[in-house]
Amino acid sequence: MPLTRRIPKRGFKNPFRVEYALVKVGDLEIFKGKEQIGVQDFIESGFVKTMKDGIKLLSDGDIDFPIKVSVHKASKKAIDKIKAKGGDVEVLI
Repeated sequence: MPLTRRIPKRGFKNPFRVEYALVKVGDLEIFKGKEQIGVQDFIESGFVKTMKDGIKLLSDGDIDFPIKVSVHKASKKAIDKIKAKGGDVEVLI
């Protein structure tokens, strides 16, 4: 019997799992001259190579300018950091 059939599989693999492309707040520094960033801007800049199921904004890093960001999902801390600088986060459905 082949080795792959002798060793059992481990865990559950969810076929409906949602995978987001991750973008950090600190990475938004390259968009310093823009007022608004959308999904298409992330793809064109090369931050998101494969779209997967959407884009999620994480709170790692800091920014020092106001900006409006449109993403599919965002962490609460990331939203707070951007709003503290006078920006806004739009969560797409």
